[in-house]
Amino acid sequence: MSASPNFSRYQKRQNFLIRFGLLLWFSNAILLPVLAVIFALLHPLESHAQPAAFVTPNEMGTGSLLLQTKDEGKYIEAPRLATDVDLDVNGPTARAVLTQAFENTTDKWVEALYVFPLPEDSAVYSLKMIVGNRVVVADIKEKQAARAIYEKARREGKKASLVEQQRPNIFTNTVANIGPHEKIVVQIEYQQSVRLADGRFSLRVPLVVAPRHNPQDASPITQQADLKAGWGHFKQSSSREVSNQPISTPLMVPGGDRANPVTLKVNLNAGFPLDDVKSLYHAVKIDKVNDAGRRITLDGDATADRDFVLEWSAIASNMPSVGLFREHVGKDDYMLAYVMPPAVATPQKAGREVVFVIDNSGSMGGTSIEQARASLDYALSRLEPNDRFNVIRFDNTMTKFFPDSVMATAENIASARRFVTGLEAAGGTEMLPPLQAALDDSHQANGLRQVVFLTDGEVSNEQQLLDAIAKSRGRSRIFMVGIGSAPNTYLMSRAAELARGSFTHIGSVAEVNERMRALFDKLENPAVTDVAAAFSEKNVSLSPNLLPDIYHGEPLVLAARMGKAAGTLTVSGKIGDRPWTISLPLDQASNAKGISKIWARRQIDDAEVNLTLGKITQADADKRILQLALDHHLVTRLTSLVAVDTKRLRPTNAPLTQADIPLQLPAGWDYNKLLGIDATRDAKADTRHLQAADKSRGVDDDAELEPISAPAQASVPLPQTATPGMLLILQGLLALLCGASLLFLASRRSRA
Repeated sequence: MSASPNFSRYQKRQNFLIRFGLLLWFSNAILLPVLAVIFALLHPLESHAQPAAFVTPNEMGTGSLLLQTKDEGKYIEAPRLATDVDLDVNGPTARAVLTQAFENTTDKWVEALYVFPLPEDSAVYSLKMIVGNRVVVADIKEKQAARAIYEKARREGKKASLVEQQRPNIFTNTVANIGPHEKIVVQIEYQQSVRLADGRFSLRVPLVVAPRHNPQDASPITQQADLKAGWGHFKQSSSREVSNQPISTPLMVPGGDRANPVTLKVNLNAGFPLDDVKSLYHAVKIDKVNDAGRRITLDGDATADRDFVLEWSAIASNMPSVGLFREHVGKDDYMLAYVMPPAVATPQKAGREVVFVIDNSGSMGGTSIEQARASLDYALSRLEPNDRFNVIRFDNTMTKFFPDSVMATAENIASARRFVTGLEAAGGTEMLPPLQAALDDSHQANGLRQVVFLTDGEVSNEQQLLDAIAKSRGRSRIFMVGIGSAPNTYLMSRAAELARGSFTHIGSVAEVNERMRALFDKLENPAVTDVAAAFSEKNVSLSPNLLPDIYHGEPLVLAARMGKAAGTLTVSGKIGDRPWTISLPLDQASNAKGISKIWARRQIDDAEVNLTLGKITQADADKRILQLALDHHLVTRLTSLVAVDTKRLRPTNAPLTQADIPLQLPAGWDYNKLLGIDATRDAKADTRHLQAADKSRGVDDDAELEPISAPAQASVPLPQTATPGMLLILQGLLALLCGASLLFLASRRSRA
């Protein structure tokens, strides 16, 4: 009996449904989950690992290219290719050209932020940026105006660059609209003066900014009265918040294969016959050009994990005791003078008070704490019986070894040396409380008072510390000893300047005896005090306007602007009770380049110092700084370099994107110690320092340490941009259930 047409059509439809169900089941229940699993396996980091955290300009260490993300003010670091430093030293000045090359390896258009360290006294005056085959040259503008010009060009798709000062020794350069796979070359030019101390000339090139501790409250507190009808309230404000912004650097895990290669060369023309020329921390090749000239190059590429320092000295019989140089720019002559105080017989030493402060925070881990302990041990051994002394150690807590300064007896010195030997590096760097404790001389009102402060200075609240020194320095002189491969030289130099002391850098254990011996020559010999400088001609603008004490082995360095270099410069002072005077004929000055930029930079620093000391108002300081910067084409906290290419390059619909790279850790730092740099130390660690102090003093009391609050760093929210592999797997399982259900229904209908 043949099937009816209706039954045949039903059977065909039923067979079609079965085949369709099987196909749907296979494609959704098997193929899709398998593909999802394969995708998840191929991209495990995107599915499970956390991408690199966002960073900000103040969080960067070495010169780095940061790429703008969709979140305002947050960046991801881009690939870094290489750095080249070219220095020309002519007598007392150095001109540097810093060149760094980058490549946009993505297929997108990017906006980049370039962060780089420079010497704290550098006068930054030029920027050139080559992007592809186009050259962008910057001009100087008031900071807000420069930012507005840059933002307009950025929105219009034009290539633009903007250089801003974040700290006196940290700058940023923002670059808009870098095309896919374009290479860019950044050239920064600056001038600086050569340093002379202890018979040796030196030049420092910072290549890395170390991670910095962020104190709980780093803002200086200022108050203004808000009055109505005679009565009112105080309102708080901070006029210099930028210089106290937190800095926390993302770090590269040790053992990684990344490095930031550096090439460097120096053309040295000292102006006198040279004796010894050496690089303190890098292997170099030195070629003799003539008696006064050398060509120095790095012996192969170096890693940007420590500062480069070059030193040179004259043949003994030709060691200069005075230097006088000039540069004619426009209608004016600019002068730079070095005046070395005479060597005098050491008089009968009067008793003095010396307070030693040692940083044993986590950033001092590794070789730094070894250098600090050795330096302080040497310093204690140099004390005289009629001296008084104390030792203060600090991390995020502090310990005064003696309740007050004590006589430098053999027993007291021995107990202090035992205490110093047992110090370990851990915890945060809360520098303000020990600084205030060291400057407190309420119990010792007479005589010479010296504070020797050993630290790497890696904190973000520089201005708060400088304000504290200006307020409480009294009769104290502060001698900063910078420890490690990349100390915060801006903080060290400015602190010593404000407190009428000096700055010494110790970059290796091998330097401890030499550097500390030179420092104690300063501490133990009479300084030239009541220093004054007078020009026979009128209308001379002199820097610094706050003349420091002059110590044995260190010259007084003066920069001046005058209509014509004529007449004389007379420097006077007192060495003990004896008057001292020296006169320099200005028409005998030698020609040198870059002095006008150095004078302007020092005038700007003078304005900042006078503001810190409360001698001028914020408005007066800003007016002075802005005028100097615009006249001399310098980057400051109030001015920026900005350049705009008039041609539009980025398509209107092309977005900006981002890239990523890790950072280098400064040489000699202990990564594991550093991990706890911002955490408040536990009670056991606090008790250990207290017990060590008690044991060294030979006392047994139950006093407790008061911890200095230092909250742990908050974790940075990470961007969630990974492809959702787990979601695909769940979708595949759902499809498996749907396919199985369809197959079950089709089977039931076929049996019906």
